Parts: sequence; structure tokens; C-alpha cells
Amino acid sequence: MKIGNLSIKTPIFLAPMAGVTDFPFRVLCKEFGASIVYSEFVSAHGIIRENIKTLNMIKFSEFERPIGVQIFGDSPEVMANAARLVVDNFHPDIIDINYGCPVKKVVCKGAGAGILKDMPLMVSLTKEIVKRTKLPVTVKTRLGWDEKTIKIVEVAERLQDVGIKAISIHGRTRAQMYKGEASWEQISAVKNNSRMNIPVFGNGDVNTPQAAKKMRDEYGLDGAMIGRGSIGNPWIFNEIKHFLKTGETKPPPTLKEKAEMAKKHLQLSL
Repeated sequence: MKIGNLSIKTPIFLAPMAGVTDFPFRVLCKEFGASIVYSEFVSAHGIIRENIKTLNMIKFSEFERPIGVQIFGDSPEVMANAARLVVDNFHPDIIDINYGCPVKKVVCKGAGAGILKDMPLMVSLTKEIVKRTKLPVTVKTRLGWDEKTIKIVEVAERLQDVGIKAISIHGRTRAQMYKGEASWEQISAVKNNSRMNIPVFGNGDVNTPQAAKKMRDEYGLDGAMIGRGSIGNPWIFNEIKHFLKTGETKPPPTLKEKAEMAKKHLQLSL
């Protein structure tokens, strides 16, 4: 499977998570089989203003490749300039756009999931970013703002039309936040749309190898993006890959292995 010019054998990804997917955690997840890891979401305004804290969130090691840097914002010009600066100065493998963060302080600025209420803006933002970089541009989003405004099939089509190379969809609306069950059926509707020819990845409630297999086999999705299921559990990526390949469940890590991993996480953080 390909995302632009990137070949991915088994697409099981670490989802971008604010306050979680920093350098130390990404390294652990990469060691345990994450096919692609993503940065925490980074403010486009912070990037163009060269805010040191913001720029430090983008830094990564060669070991983490392939890696995506995820950006968010509300202005096509600012987002496009930020993407260009990230590419020119940090050289990631993917630029990912956040259209899914449900947090109030992001949404109230019209960014993250706030853009779900303005499809033309979402399309123009994406188009400008695609124009400014030769790297694959991908999108992570939600089903819609609320259950009355779900237009994810149309959204995916329009974003594909302006040049994104893959889309990851969290199977909840912004109104749901993280409550209730993720609707894989509605993500599947995007994948099964005959107009779609880019990879479609599912996100939400993928917390076991069995869930990842079900998402692939029963819902036809190209891969899974693991978020909360990886917190405290970087082993999940290898467990999923092993189960998909053999149908067998790997034994869970021992208490000693967990303790050693916690120590390593602390050391990397320091």
C-alpha cells in the first residue's frame, strides 16, 4: 500500500495525540512496530512565529521514520506557510492536517474539528497546503460536527480532489468527543465509495488485535490508526501485526518488561 511515494507493508499507525505522542513515546511505539508515527498536533501560527516550544514539538530522530508532522490552524495562508517551513527545516515524510481535535480552545478558534462546520474552508486550506509541498499531504478528521451534519463521504471526496494522499477518520462526531462507540460503518462508507482511490484508515476503539482485524476484514479499511489504545501499551502495534499475520495472540508483556519500558520512557523523557 502507498501513501504518495511511501510504501507501507502493514499500515498500523500511531495516532497524533496532544501531550502524548512526543519524541520519547514515538520512539517506544516505533520500536514495537508502529508503521508510521505522528507528532503531537502543532499550531501553524506557532510555527510561522518561530515559537521555540512549538518548534521543539516538531523535532524527531531518523529512527522514527517514516514520520508525519501534524499541523492545525484556521487560515489557508498561515497553514500553507507553516507546512512549507516544516518541510524545509525538518524534512518529515508526511504533512498531516488536523481537522478532528474536539478540544474547546482549538474549536473556538475555528481550527481542528471546528472546521467541520465550514467545508469550503476545509477544502481551501487543504488545497493551499498541497500546493506548497511535494510531500504527501494527509488528513485526520471526524465524521462531522454532530450527527445531523455528517457529510464525511462528500468531505473525503472533495479533499481527495484537491490532492490529499490518504485520510484517517475517527468514527465519532465532535459532539460525541470520546463518548459512545466509534461508527466504523460510516468510515467504511467512505472506503466503499467508488470515487475514492486513496487509502482510508480507521480510528477509534481499535484497542485490541481482534478489533484491528475486524476493521480490516469486515469493514474493508486499509489500516488502523491507534490512539488511546497505545497509551501505556506500546506493544499493541506488534501484537496487532502478529495477529494479522498468524491469527495467534502474542502473550502480554510481563510485569518486569512493563517496568523496564517505564524506566526507558522516563530516561528518554529526561
